[in-house]
Amino acid sequence: MWVANDWKDYEVLDTSDGEKLERWSDYLLIRPDPQVIWKTPRRHKGWSRHNGHYHRSTKGGGQWEFFDLPEEWTIQYSLPVNTAPLTFHLKPFSFKHTGLFPEQAVNWNWFSSIISDSVKNNPGRQPKILNLFAYTGGATLAAAAAGAAVTHVDAAKGMVSWAKENAVSSGLGEAPIRWLVDDCVKFVEREIRRGNKYDGIIMDPPSYGRGPKGEIWKIEESIWPLVELAAQLLSEDALFFLINSYTTGLQPAVLTYLLKCSVEKRFGGHTEASEIGLPVADTGLVLPCGASGRWFR
Repeated sequence: MWVANDWKDYEVLDTSDGEKLERWSDYLLIRPDPQVIWKTPRRHKGWSRHNGHYHRSTKGGGQWEFFDLPEEWTIQYSLPVNTAPLTFHLKPFSFKHTGLFPEQAVNWNWFSSIISDSVKNNPGRQPKILNLFAYTGGATLAAAAAGAAVTHVDAAKGMVSWAKENAVSSGLGEAPIRWLVDDCVKFVEREIRRGNKYDGIIMDPPSYGRGPKGEIWKIEESIWPLVELAAQLLSEDALFFLINSYTTGLQPAVLTYLLKCSVEKRFGGHTEASEIGLPVADTGLVLPCGASGRWFR
């Protein structure tokens, strides 16, 4: 398992009975987690001294309950490459989210090192990275901080605005980032027609979603055609291709197969995949948080 264990401003403190207790800088949140099927003693004092608790409804969805929690605050993350810390704005909103998936830091470390090495070894050449389903920009900022020019694409205008806020707070407001509100599949199709190429592609597709004009996305039906299309955008000396998945059916072996049969078949290189996770402070175990597939030169 690839574990995001370099956080200072975030940690999973404990897990039990369908929930996880997390520290986000100075604030403690309790959120549901379907992976937590065990019922262990809740000994950590944070279970009773938290600042926010997302209560899931038996009818679907749920709602937040807050205790002395600001509407917005920030946390920081330092990449292994020599850059200023990335700064992320947190705003608890619908369906338990805070605006950041901390486990993805393990992937930020991986591709930011690849980008940084490429910049050092190829003076004057700036890698071009495409980030699809880019959410609030964690991967975008990591790539830009490492020296890449990034195209950030997400169908939700609010998420793109949020990502821009994170960029400014991270000192990357003037970085070479294209911010696009668009349907990811249609954007990739247009880029193919334009003949544009990228040195790295990141995609973090949802299990289910809708585009700006109501386009329906179902990952089981749509991920393979998209990967095949996106592979056409890779440059001949491309650096990497990363797929993230929070969908139960897309296990590491499936992600490996997707990348081997599309990207590796065409470009050679190497493919690997694994679960990603977060360390749990109280037990020393690791909480699984989805899977990632990586192709690299």
